Amino acid sequence: MVENLREKALKAYEVIFNDQDSVEIDGDHYHLDYTSLQGLRKFQIEGYNYIEQNPEKGSSWAEKAREGHNIMWVMKGRRYLAQVFDGEFRDLRKK
Repeated sequence: MVENLREKALKAYEVIFNDQDSVEIDGDHYHLDYTSLQGLRKFQIEGYNYIEQNPEKGSSWAEKAREGHNIMWVMKGRRYLAQVFDGEFRDLRKK
């Protein structure tokens, strides 16, 4: 499961931060979408949300995004499962 999540996250990250508009995963195509309020780039793939960090927030992660770092979160519902920070996958689930 971790490798599968890692693979999907890295593919979504590449599309979000390389100005592409879709990603192919397991033969299915998913199109880049945007959040309604902030216009953040995101994908919804098989019940998981892959979304870029909002640089307008007050968090340290938002500050890093404002500094030019590329940060994407993997979420299911309101739960953060993983992060991709400057191309490096980080699993946030308890081991």
